[in-house]
Amino acid sequence: MLKDSLILNTEEAAQMKTIALLIQKASDFQSSIHIQCGERKANAKSLLGLMSLGLNNGDEVSVIAEGSDEKDALEAIMAWLRDPREAE
Repeated sequence: MLKDSLILNTEEAAQMKTIALLIQKASDFQSSIHIQCGERKANAKSLLGLMSLGLNNGDEVSVIAEGSDEKDALEAIMAWLRDPREAE
């Protein structure tokens, strides 16, 4: 299991399109990927789960990946969260 954290720095943190793109990115990997914000944790491949986090600009989030491609998954999701436009 690998874990990394960052502060969200995007005005679009909780918008449906941004969350849908995050789900697509996470679904590219076999590993289990979770996003944690405070005490709440959600499957990064679940629309309802991610929406339930209520992510906002400035929130500290952790990405947790576990599985056969966890390193690649963690790196890709972290890069995408840092700047969705650059990580495409």
